[in-house]
Amino acid sequence: MKRRVVVTGVGLVTPLGTGVAKSWENICAGKSGVALITRFDTSDFQVKIAAEVKDFNVEDFLDKKAVKHFDLFVQYGLAAAMMAVGDSGVEINESNCGRVGVITGCGIGGLPTIEKYHQICLEKGYKKLTPFFIPMVIPNMPSGHISMQIGSKGPNLTLTTACAAGTHAVGEAYRHIKYGMCDIVVTGGAEAVICPLGVAGFSAMKALSSRNDAPEQASRPFDKDRDGFVMSEGSGMLILEELEHAKARGAHIYAEVCGYGLSSDAYHIAAPPEGGEGGARAMQMAVEDSGLTPEEFDYINAHGTSTPLNDRCETQAIKTVFKDHASRLAISSTKSMTGHMLGAAGGIEAVFTALSVHHQIAPPTANLIEPGPECDLDYVPGQAREMKIEAALSNSFGFGGTNAVVAMRRFR
Repeated sequence: MKRRVVVTGVGLVTPLGTGVAKSWENICAGKSGVALITRFDTSDFQVKIAAEVKDFNVEDFLDKKAVKHFDLFVQYGLAAAMMAVGDSGVEINESNCGRVGVITGCGIGGLPTIEKYHQICLEKGYKKLTPFFIPMVIPNMPSGHISMQIGSKGPNLTLTTACAAGTHAVGEAYRHIKYGMCDIVVTGGAEAVICPLGVAGFSAMKALSSRNDAPEQASRPFDKDRDGFVMSEGSGMLILEELEHAKARGAHIYAEVCGYGLSSDAYHIAAPPEGGEGGARAMQMAVEDSGLTPEEFDYINAHGTSTPLNDRCETQAIKTVFKDHASRLAISSTKSMTGHMLGAAGGIEAVFTALSVHHQIAPPTANLIEPGPECDLDYVPGQAREMKIEAALSNSFGFGGTNAVVAMRRFR
């Protein structure tokens, strides 16, 4: 028997603030977290902007000694997970720990630590390499440390599917509960690669905005003057729980996860095909899995990267799936304010989607002054919108042509 899955806890570390309340308030207010990079000297860089997390103190969540050998992406993931667990009120003990899983997403892993210790090896020799190096950088460390921190002994997985990783993680967590492998899963994404190598690498691909003179306006999804995405960092984690389990303990329910779709473009390492065919199939799969009709969806948290190709192709994909109803959907890209958190994006945007359904508010798309000629849908420009949201999608599309979509509905 297929089981229903609900969201009972959320946690966020974003450039708009550490904590769900702060991030959600700033998202709804249309504030930007993008600014000039402070982590390193950008004098020789074409791109000098990013969306850094500004108010994070790991000691608010974890023992300082315990995390001194954690890369920043692990710290973000752990903090967001601890917030989500606390928000849910769930208790994990010997009687239920085998039914509690952790499934996270990460695009790259500990790139700043790799960069740091490579330099140490060059300057001082390989004997100066810390034994903690490998455990600091591998992408599954957020899921591993979350499991150790909370005592969960169920499935422990990490999806490393580029910018779709966080959404794949949420989708797989939903499946693990739906088909009876778990009762509870901590899920989402974590990423922190704002470092010289990360910025230079994406810049070399011509993927980043170079609007250095106006950082807050640089991420402008669907706008005619968009010129690339803005690198970001952070973590978004959710507690997914089987409905009857959640009801039995009187849990607060934000939304119901009701569908999941995934596909491959089989086309190009970095570019979607014209028409967004792969993304359309993932959306169609999520809609069909939800048991709802396309007309029952009201909102889409778009992948919306602010790149010329993605935004055009995503618009085309939405039209393919929703046909005449596409013009009646509210669509927004929260990346216009957070920047693009790569493998963490899907986790953070799943949190925003759950909050949108719960609060009946569609966040705005900031910096949308004049839509591009092929971006002709309702992108909620400028201001958040109070509206009926019975069902919503969250889209994520990644390098390698990998696509993931989750569907959520208002819990009834």
